[in-house]
Amino acid sequence: MSSTEKPISKIIRERRATPSFDGTPIPEKDLKQILSAGLHAPSGYNMQPWRFIVVRNPEQKKRLRGASFNQAKVEEASVMIVACGDADGWRNGDLEEMLRMGREGGMTESYAAQAKETIPNYLSNHPNMPMWLNRHVMIAFTHMMLMAEALGYDTAPMEGFEEVKVREVLKLPLSYHVVALLGIGHLMGPDKHNGGRFDMARTVFDEEYGKPMRL
Repeated sequence: MSSTEKPISKIIRERRATPSFDGTPIPEKDLKQILSAGLHAPSGYNMQPWRFIVVRNPEQKKRLRGASFNQAKVEEASVMIVACGDADGWRNGDLEEMLRMGREGGMTESYAAQAKETIPNYLSNHPNMPMWLNRHVMIAFTHMMLMAEALGYDTAPMEGFEEVKVREVLKLPLSYHVVALLGIGHLMGPDKHNGGRFDMARTVFDEEYGKPMRL
Protein backbone atom coordinates (compact mmCIF):
# COMPACT_ATOMS: atom_id res chain seq x y z
CA MET A 1 0.00 0.00 0.00
CA SER A 2 1.36 3.42 -0.91
CA SER A 3 1.49 6.20 1.67
CA THR A 4 -1.35 7.99 -0.14
CA GLU A 5 -3.81 5.13 0.23
CA LYS A 6 -6.19 4.96 3.17
CA PRO A 7 -6.53 1.63 4.99
CA ILE A 8 -9.63 -0.41 4.15
CA SER A 9 -10.79 -0.50 7.78
CA LYS A 10 -10.90 3.32 7.88
CA ILE A 11 -12.69 3.51 4.53
CA ILE A 12 -15.42 1.10 5.63
CA ARG A 13 -16.05 3.03 8.84
CA GLU A 14 -15.98 6.53 7.39
CA ARG A 15 -17.24 6.37 3.79
CA ARG A 16 -20.40 8.36 3.04
CA ALA A 17 -22.47 8.69 -0.13
CA THR A 18 -21.24 12.04 -1.43
CA PRO A 19 -24.11 14.53 -1.95
CA SER A 20 -22.21 16.94 -4.22
CA PHE A 21 -18.91 16.95 -6.16
CA ASP A 22 -16.62 19.80 -7.22
CA GLY A 23 -15.89 18.38 -10.68
CA THR A 24 -12.09 18.32 -10.36
CA PRO A 25 -10.69 15.98 -13.06
CA ILE A 26 -9.29 12.59 -12.01
CA PRO A 27 -5.83 11.68 -13.37
CA GLU A 28 -5.99 8.77 -15.80
CA LYS A 29 -3.55 6.70 -13.74
CA ASP A 30 -5.96 6.87 -10.78
CA LEU A 31 -8.97 6.07 -12.95
CA LYS A 32 -7.12 3.09 -14.39
CA GLN A 33 -6.34 1.83 -10.88
CA ILE A 34 -9.98 2.21 -9.84
CA LEU A 35 -11.25 0.35 -12.89
CA SER A 36 -8.62 -2.35 -12.50
CA ALA A 37 -9.79 -2.99 -8.94
CA GLY A 38 -13.25 -3.79 -10.29
CA LEU A 39 -11.89 -6.06 -12.99
CA HIS A 40 -10.03 -8.09 -10.35
CA ALA A 41 -13.21 -8.92 -8.44
CA PRO A 42 -14.34 -12.55 -8.09
CA SER A 43 -17.28 -13.92 -10.08
CA GLY A 44 -19.15 -17.18 -10.55
CA TYR A 45 -17.17 -19.54 -12.80
CA ASN A 46 -14.80 -16.56 -13.27
CA MET A 47 -17.16 -15.42 -16.03
CA GLN A 48 -16.73 -11.70 -15.23
CA PRO A 49 -20.11 -10.66 -16.71
CA TRP A 50 -19.64 -6.97 -15.85
CA ARG A 51 -19.37 -4.15 -18.35
CA PHE A 52 -18.58 -0.57 -17.33
CA ILE A 53 -19.32 2.61 -19.26
CA VAL A 54 -17.06 5.48 -18.14
CA VAL A 55 -18.70 8.86 -18.63
CA ARG A 56 -16.53 12.01 -18.38
CA ASN A 57 -17.67 14.23 -21.24
CA PRO A 58 -19.76 17.13 -19.85
CA GLU A 59 -22.46 16.80 -22.50
CA GLN A 60 -22.76 13.06 -21.95
CA LYS A 61 -22.95 13.56 -18.18
CA LYS A 62 -25.73 16.08 -18.79
CA ARG A 63 -27.65 13.51 -20.84
CA LEU A 64 -27.03 10.86 -18.17
CA ARG A 65 -28.34 13.27 -15.54
CA GLY A 66 -31.57 13.50 -17.51
CA ALA A 67 -31.87 9.71 -17.28
CA SER A 68 -31.15 9.79 -13.53
CA PHE A 69 -34.06 11.83 -12.21
CA ASN A 70 -32.11 15.05 -12.77
CA GLN A 71 -29.71 14.44 -9.89
CA ALA A 72 -27.10 17.20 -9.99
CA LYS A 73 -24.23 15.05 -8.77
CA VAL A 74 -24.31 13.10 -12.04
CA GLU A 75 -23.04 16.23 -13.78
CA GLU A 76 -20.86 17.34 -10.86
CA ALA A 77 -18.90 14.10 -10.51
CA SER A 78 -15.49 13.94 -12.16
CA VAL A 79 -16.37 10.50 -13.47
CA MET A 80 -19.61 8.55 -13.66
CA ILE A 81 -19.24 4.80 -14.05
CA VAL A 82 -22.33 2.99 -15.26
CA ALA A 83 -22.14 -0.63 -14.14
CA CYS A 84 -23.90 -3.15 -16.38
CA GLY A 85 -24.16 -6.91 -16.66
CA ASP A 86 -24.01 -8.65 -20.04
CA ALA A 87 -26.45 -11.56 -20.21
CA ASP A 88 -24.91 -12.82 -23.45
CA GLY A 89 -21.22 -12.35 -22.75
CA TRP A 90 -20.71 -16.06 -22.23
CA ARG A 91 -22.24 -16.69 -25.66
CA ASN A 92 -20.07 -14.09 -27.36
CA GLY A 93 -16.54 -15.12 -26.53
CA ASP A 94 -16.25 -14.67 -22.76
CA LEU A 95 -16.36 -18.42 -22.10
CA GLU A 96 -13.59 -19.15 -24.59
CA GLU A 97 -11.43 -16.34 -23.22
CA MET A 98 -12.00 -17.49 -19.64
CA LEU A 99 -10.92 -21.01 -20.56
CA ARG A 100 -7.87 -19.72 -22.43
CA MET A 101 -6.73 -17.69 -19.44
CA GLY A 102 -7.53 -20.58 -17.14
CA ARG A 103 -5.35 -22.96 -19.10
CA GLU A 104 -2.51 -20.43 -18.95
CA GLY A 105 -2.97 -20.30 -15.18
CA GLY A 106 -2.90 -24.06 -14.73
CA MET A 107 -6.48 -25.17 -15.42
CA THR A 108 -6.50 -28.85 -16.34
CA GLU A 109 -8.01 -30.02 -19.62
CA SER A 110 -10.51 -32.18 -17.75
CA TYR A 111 -11.73 -29.15 -15.78
CA ALA A 112 -11.87 -27.03 -18.95
CA ALA A 113 -13.90 -29.67 -20.76
CA GLN A 114 -16.34 -29.90 -17.86
CA ALA A 115 -16.66 -26.12 -17.62
CA LYS A 116 -17.29 -25.81 -21.36
CA GLU A 117 -20.35 -28.01 -20.93
CA THR A 118 -21.53 -27.01 -17.45
CA ILE A 119 -21.43 -23.23 -17.80
CA PRO A 120 -23.62 -22.93 -20.95
CA ASN A 121 -26.12 -25.38 -19.47
CA TYR A 122 -26.31 -23.38 -16.25
CA LEU A 123 -26.50 -19.90 -17.75
CA SER A 124 -28.84 -20.73 -20.63
CA ASN A 125 -31.33 -22.20 -18.15
CA HIS A 126 -30.87 -19.71 -15.31
CA PRO A 127 -34.29 -18.79 -13.86
CA ASN A 128 -33.29 -15.20 -13.07
CA MET A 129 -30.39 -13.91 -15.15
CA PRO A 130 -30.74 -10.25 -14.04
CA MET A 131 -30.34 -11.36 -10.43
CA TRP A 132 -27.24 -13.44 -11.29
CA LEU A 133 -25.72 -10.48 -13.11
CA ASN A 134 -26.56 -8.10 -10.28
CA ARG A 135 -24.72 -10.26 -7.73
CA HIS A 136 -21.47 -10.29 -9.64
CA VAL A 137 -21.57 -6.75 -11.00
CA MET A 138 -22.08 -5.34 -7.50
CA ILE A 139 -19.00 -7.16 -6.19
CA ALA A 140 -16.89 -5.48 -8.89
CA PHE A 141 -18.72 -2.17 -8.32
CA THR A 142 -17.83 -2.28 -4.62
CA HIS A 143 -14.19 -3.03 -5.39
CA MET A 144 -14.05 0.13 -7.53
CA MET A 145 -15.82 2.24 -4.94
CA LEU A 146 -13.44 1.19 -2.17
CA MET A 147 -10.37 1.68 -4.36
CA ALA A 148 -11.53 5.20 -5.23
CA GLU A 149 -11.90 5.96 -1.53
CA ALA A 150 -8.47 4.46 -0.82
CA LEU A 151 -6.96 6.86 -3.35
CA GLY A 152 -8.55 9.83 -1.60
CA TYR A 153 -11.66 10.33 -3.72
CA ASP A 154 -15.27 10.58 -2.63
CA THR A 155 -17.95 8.32 -4.05
CA ALA A 156 -21.70 8.13 -4.58
CA PRO A 157 -23.28 4.77 -5.45
CA MET A 158 -26.60 5.46 -7.17
CA GLU A 159 -29.66 3.38 -7.94
CA GLY A 160 -31.84 6.34 -8.91
CA PHE A 161 -32.06 6.10 -12.69
CA GLU A 162 -34.46 5.08 -15.45
CA GLU A 163 -32.94 2.07 -17.17
CA VAL A 164 -34.66 2.62 -20.50
CA LYS A 165 -33.35 6.19 -20.67
CA VAL A 166 -29.85 5.18 -19.57
CA ARG A 167 -29.85 2.57 -22.33
CA GLU A 168 -30.75 5.22 -24.88
CA VAL A 169 -28.08 7.67 -23.69
CA LEU A 170 -25.31 5.06 -23.67
CA LYS A 171 -26.53 3.10 -26.73
CA LEU A 172 -26.35 -0.15 -24.80
CA PRO A 173 -26.84 -3.57 -26.43
CA LEU A 174 -30.10 -5.34 -25.62
CA SER A 175 -28.22 -7.96 -23.59
CA TYR A 176 -26.94 -5.33 -21.12
CA HIS A 177 -28.71 -4.81 -17.80
CA VAL A 178 -27.98 -1.53 -16.00
CA VAL A 179 -27.20 -2.35 -12.36
CA ALA A 180 -25.95 0.86 -10.71
CA LEU A 181 -24.14 4.15 -11.22
CA LEU A 182 -21.00 5.21 -9.38
CA GLY A 183 -20.04 8.86 -9.09
CA ILE A 184 -16.39 9.58 -8.26
CA GLY A 185 -14.71 12.89 -7.48
CA HIS A 186 -14.06 15.28 -4.63
CA LEU A 187 -16.65 16.46 -2.13
CA MET A 188 -18.06 19.97 -2.53
CA GLY A 189 -19.64 21.49 0.55
CA PRO A 190 -20.65 19.55 3.68
CA ASP A 191 -20.54 15.78 3.70
CA LYS A 192 -23.60 13.65 4.24
CA HIS A 193 -24.52 13.07 7.88
CA ASN A 194 -23.56 9.84 9.60
CA GLY A 195 -26.73 7.78 9.44
CA GLY A 196 -25.39 5.09 11.79
CA ARG A 197 -25.48 1.32 11.39
CA PHE A 198 -27.56 -1.28 13.15
CA ASP A 199 -25.93 -3.14 15.98
CA MET A 200 -24.58 -6.62 15.21
CA ALA A 201 -27.04 -8.13 17.68
CA ARG A 202 -29.87 -6.88 15.46
CA THR A 203 -28.68 -8.21 12.11
CA VAL A 204 -26.21 -11.08 12.65
CA PHE A 205 -27.29 -14.46 13.98
CA ASP A 206 -25.27 -17.20 15.65
CA GLU A 207 -25.71 -20.62 14.03
CA GLU A 208 -29.45 -20.12 13.38
CA TYR A 209 -32.03 -17.36 12.99
CA GLY A 210 -33.11 -15.75 16.22
CA LYS A 211 -29.86 -16.27 18.14
CA PRO A 212 -28.05 -12.91 17.98
CA MET A 213 -24.31 -12.91 17.46
CA ARG A 214 -22.49 -11.24 20.32
CA LEU A 215 -18.77 -10.67 19.94
